[in-house]
Formats: sequence, structure tokens, C-alpha cells
Amino acid sequence: MPYNHIASTLHAQGVHSILAQFCDIHGVAKGKLVPVGNLGEWVEQGAGFSGPSIWGTGLPRMGPRSEYYGRIQPDSLRPLPYMPGVAHAVCDGFAGGQPLDTCSRQVLKAAVARLDARGWKLWVGIEPEFFLLQSADSASTRWQPADAQDQLDKPSYDIRAILRNQGFLEAMRSTLEALGFDLQQIDHEDACGQYEINYRFDHAVAAADRFMLFKQAAHAVAAQHGAVFSCMPKPFAGAPGSGLHFHLSITDAEGRAVFSQADGLLGLSPLGQQFAAGLLHHADALSALCAPTANSYKRLAASSSVSGTTWSPVWKAWGDNNRTCLVRTVAGRMEWRLPDPSCNIYAALAATLCAGLDGIEQRMAAPAPCDEDLYQRHASGASMPARLPRDLAAALDALQDNTVLRSMVGDAFCQIFLEIKRSEWDAYSQQVSDWELQRYAGFF
Repeated sequence: MPYNHIASTLHAQGVHSILAQFCDIHGVAKGKLVPVGNLGEWVEQGAGFSGPSIWGTGLPRMGPRSEYYGRIQPDSLRPLPYMPGVAHAVCDGFAGGQPLDTCSRQVLKAAVARLDARGWKLWVGIEPEFFLLQSADSASTRWQPADAQDQLDKPSYDIRAILRNQGFLEAMRSTLEALGFDLQQIDHEDACGQYEINYRFDHAVAAADRFMLFKQAAHAVAAQHGAVFSCMPKPFAGAPGSGLHFHLSITDAEGRAVFSQADGLLGLSPLGQQFAAGLLHHADALSALCAPTANSYKRLAASSSVSGTTWSPVWKAWGDNNRTCLVRTVAGRMEWRLPDPSCNIYAALAATLCAGLDGIEQRMAAPAPCDEDLYQRHASGASMPARLPRDLAAALDALQDNTVLRSMVGDAFCQIFLEIKRSEWDAYSQQVSDWELQRYAGFF
């Protein structure tokens, strides 16, 4: 078998098992341990899972397509520093011997194939923001920053917090470097308990795989230090939330930057401007996939912050190095500021790429660039660009109505996503919050 050499190399490194990992529709890593000696089987046939036991597969409880097979991608194999004897591997979803159209990684690969047909490659830099939390009571219904001394009103770049949490941060650095990450920076963000770790960009599928591995490593390292790694977009009212910004660029077959043009509008070529126009045109529907939780829209709100600053991209606008816009252009590329870390990274990237390509294919014209602080403009009472959906229900309606984007991303995936997320919204809508009790219980 062609995989004997790989298995032997892993055995020589002390690896006895492979963590065959896939991603469910919520963007959560799932998987099982399988013996490294059977690597050929896991690559060619896949590790088997009960399809209906996984969120979002849409597979039946019986028949030849009831089994979900995660086919290991051999180039993704790497030993896990925090699980001695175990190597991690990324899986593609299959059912009945065919790629599964509800597997989000397959959805992204299909979107990337649209670029391949043009001889283009999408490069993505992902900026993970996250919170380090701990439960504030035994029932774990209340949360607080894991670092009780992290209480500054404006905590961005707080060196003292970095020193207090050096154990976690150093463990993250060494773990990520052992996993092949090319780290660029680690900093304390603008909310108490919030951090950002940046690493080098990669092509779209590899970037998505790397973010999934980042999350798994962060969960493990945080647990070792008595904390919880959280991708909840906005755990604390009155504080900034976490984004997951995508830095996007495309190269052609000769390696030339497709978006960049020194004398173009905001440094972008006509194709780059059309891509940005596609993102803005489809932004409402993209919200459902890029900001997919009820909590996401607590972040996507024109709200005040105790730090005095909020970077939330509320309005559908684009501008040169303008962080108050949904699309920020910088150095001949664009930063898509809508996503948050609760998204399914594969689906969010696929939808983002499809929206931008539709802008190119339809030769969409972008609106006039924004050259002012939109939050200051909003405070002045001036007219504003159209804003994003105010809640998950509105975003889901926008995705349902956007037949173009759904067909490009994949109707099978989108329909199951809509069903699951509408159920989630219904469950959220039936809850009674502390705020409601405090405001209404004795008021009337």
C-alpha cells in the first residue's frame, strides 16, 4: 500500500492512533481515534460514523447512505503535542462512495473549484479573536474572564495581562509552532479576557483546516490552564465582541495579484472592486453563514463600549483602511469583517468566495467608498448606508430569499443549515432573560 511509509514514519515518532477529525454543520470539530496501521483504509474508504448522529448531514437512519465516512487527507497528518501517541488528520465527508454535499469542507472545495476553472487561487489570512473564560458559579450559568485581575476599562495591548497569562500564551505558542503554524503576533484585545493570535495566511481550504486545528489546540491548552477557550462572539454586554476577519486576495496562474492595482480605486483592480461589490450585494444572506448565532447580533450592533471603541461592522460600506466598514481595503487586498468565530469556517469561506465571484461574473459596481468614521456619522444623526440584519431571524430570511447565493454555495447544505438555525432561533426566542425579568417583572 502507498501509505505504509507514512504509517511507518508515524510509528517511528511514537504515534499509535490517528484522530480522524471532521466538522459538523455548526463548525464544531468531531471525530474518533483509529489505529495508524490501517491508514490506507482510512484514506481510501474512510473512518465510519453514524450519519444521523452528526449535526447537519441530512443522512437517513438506514440504508447505504446512512453511514458517514470521513476520508483522511494524508497531507494533513501531524502529531498532536497535547495528545502523546496521537496524530491529527483532516477528513472529507463521503456517503455512498460519493462526496457528501452537506459536508462543509466539500462545500468549500466545490467553491474553490470555481476558481480553479479560472486558474485562480484564493489566499486567506484569518484573525482569530477569542475569550479566556471560567464559570462564575458551580452551575456554569454565569461566566467571567479567567483572569480575575483583567479589569481595565481599555485593556487593549495590556502587558500586565500578558504577563499574568504567560503560561497559557507560551503553551499556545509552542503548541502552534509544533503544529506548523507560522506565528505573527499575540496580543490582548479590547475586552477583558479577550486575546488575538495571528498566523500566516494560506490558500482557502488549508486556511480553514488550520483554523479548525487552532481551535482544537486552544481548547486543549486552555483546559490545561484551568480556563475555557470561547468562540462566543459577545459574552459580555458593554464590551467589544470577537470577530474572525478574513484577509482575502487572489492570484492568477502566473502568481499575479488579481485584486491589486496601484492606480485603481482604493488600490483595487476592476475585478477587485467587483468582488467587493459582490460581498456588499450579498451581505444580508452572508450574515447567516458568517454570523450564525443569536449572540452574533449582539456583536453586530451599533452599541457603546466601556473601552470607548467598537470595531463592529454594522453598515454595508467599504473604505480604505476604514475599520468601521464591512469591507476594509488595505495594500491591494480586502478584509471581510463580517465573520465571527462561531461560524463554520468552511461554509463562511465558501459563501464569501461565491458572493465575490458573483460580483465579478455579474460585473457589479461597488458603491462610492466611505471616507469617514461611520460611528461618528451615526452619532451625528446623518443618513447612513444600509445596515446588516439586526438578528439571526432576519439573516436567515435573507439567505432563504437569496436563491443565487444558495445555489452557488449548495442548496442541500443551505437548506439543512436553515432548518437547524431556525430551530435554534425559535429556542432562543422562547427564553426569558435576566434583563427581561429586571425590566418587566414588577414594572406594570
